[in-house]
Amino acid sequence: MTGPHDELATDAYIGPLIETHGRLTIEPADDFFPRFVTSILRQQVSIASAAATRERLFDAVEVTPAGIRRADDEVLRDAGLSRQKTRYVNNVAWAFEQRGWSKVQFEGMDDDAVRAELTDVTGVGTWTANMQLLFSLGREDVFPVGDLGVRKGMETLFDGDLTRAEMVEAAERWRPYRSHASLYLWRVEEDIAESVAEVVGED
Repeated sequence: MTGPHDELATDAYIGPLIETHGRLTIEPADDFFPRFVTSILRQQVSIASAAATRERLFDAVEVTPAGIRRADDEVLRDAGLSRQKTRYVNNVAWAFEQRGWSKVQFEGMDDDAVRAELTDVTGVGTWTANMQLLFSLGREDVFPVGDLGVRKGMETLFDGDLTRAEMVEAAERWRPYRSHASLYLWRVEEDIAESVAEVVGED
């Protein structure tokens, strides 16, 4: 039985990247809630800025749903969260507590149903939902076209200024392993090669 790397290795675009970078894997994360919070922090800011805020936040509070909800807003603000993101992380913490968000809950839901559930909470856009599907839930066929790094990779590989619709159409060649293809798209440009799971989001 062939797997994603066997299938993608024959692709004219992804095949050479597999040869260069080896077998990059998609696996569900153990730290679902902290990873979700980190995705919120990375929305529309530089990787360095998000990393600094993450370090301060994780030092200041217990990054669990209960820990975030117990924390005074000023503590979150002092860690570097904007007023808006302070509200967003509290919204996500509420959803984990009150809606029972967990990997177990989402296991029986298809990708579109997970996106619909996640984006029903203010502060969670399509990019953030896709990051959870990819890096928290380990789904194999997610193509986060809203991601800047993925778009840069596509434009370089396909040698042109593609619209998002054109990128989605081009990525059909990698179905049902578009998540794995996306890992390699992040590796196309050297300036974002280190940022798999850490690229700038655009909700």
